[in-house]
Amino acid sequence: MPQRRILILGASYGSLLGVKLAAAGHAVTLVCLPAEATLINERGAIVRLPVKGRDGLVEVNSRALPGTLRAAGPGEVDPRAFDLVALAMQEPQYRSPGVRELLEAVARARVPCLSIMNMPPLPYLRRLPGVDAGACADCYTDASVWDAFDPKLVTLCSPDPQAFRPPEEPVNVLQVRLPTNFKAARFDSETHTALLRELAAGIEAIRFDTGAGEVELPVKLKVHDSVFVPLAKWAMLLAGNYRCVQADSVRPIKDAVHGDPAASRSVYEWVAKLCVALGADPADLVPYEKYANAALSLGSPSSAARALAGGAQYIERVDRLVQAIASQRGMSNAAVDETVRLVDDWLVRNRRKG
Repeated sequence: MPQRRILILGASYGSLLGVKLAAAGHAVTLVCLPAEATLINERGAIVRLPVKGRDGLVEVNSRALPGTLRAAGPGEVDPRAFDLVALAMQEPQYRSPGVRELLEAVARARVPCLSIMNMPPLPYLRRLPGVDAGACADCYTDASVWDAFDPKLVTLCSPDPQAFRPPEEPVNVLQVRLPTNFKAARFDSETHTALLRELAAGIEAIRFDTGAGEVELPVKLKVHDSVFVPLAKWAMLLAGNYRCVQADSVRPIKDAVHGDPAASRSVYEWVAKLCVALGADPADLVPYEKYANAALSLGSPSSAARALAGGAQYIERVDRLVQAIASQRGMSNAAVDETVRLVDDWLVRNRRKG
């Protein structure tokens, strides 16, 4: 299997995919902040994962892998030198100086892009039949950053694995708490889809030597023909992540889902119904029971809720996006509308303080 050159924008969540690709023998470059880049280049990117049948966590350091992983600033990379670009930053970050210019260079270079964002890139919405992507532009912090992209070169990967940076650890450490799989939709092109399947096969084949024997690491890349498979995350986000946001506080995902199971199920199934109305096969989606069981392990607020509580003036607005797309289909949900209102209120307060 040839070594591929992969550029990943974002070193927090992106380091999970980056370490998996380096473990499969590829050459990975993470784009991140200077302090992150220095630490990763000096000490490696470290990912800790729970492995079935083992106590504790298995630690994987990129410096001990068959591939390579380095970090750089946005002005230090040329996207034309890469076979694939993965988008792993939070959506509001793409308008930042330096990142915005790099994103446009990616689009001009016509390199295939795999998004592992919760918020699907605007060009990906143009691949969904029956969705008016232009009418969704105001759900994005700055929709113009996506103008140069060809939708045929953009695909989406449902970021189902849950991971966080332990606050007591350096910023080169990422800990996985829900080791599920990345589920990617195919590209429009057979050639680009074949590249995805090749990367997926390489990740599947990884066996990691812990010093006490080889183990199969969780978190795989799965490639699907349906463009709707990654939308399975929407129901999880609306029933759990965004419902962490309360009027004046935030709560853990576990409490958002299990505090009122009937309400959570109602929201979850309504979003699933929307996805089916767009064209998804029910088999593309995750049953509520499976999600609710997984949510039991999510004992902290979602990243969106934590960001709001920390004073963020912009966050990813998948809540507004789902509301807007549902409106195009003549669908609405009072609980979703209330969630959107609560998030709006937090952002207004944070911007006034800022």
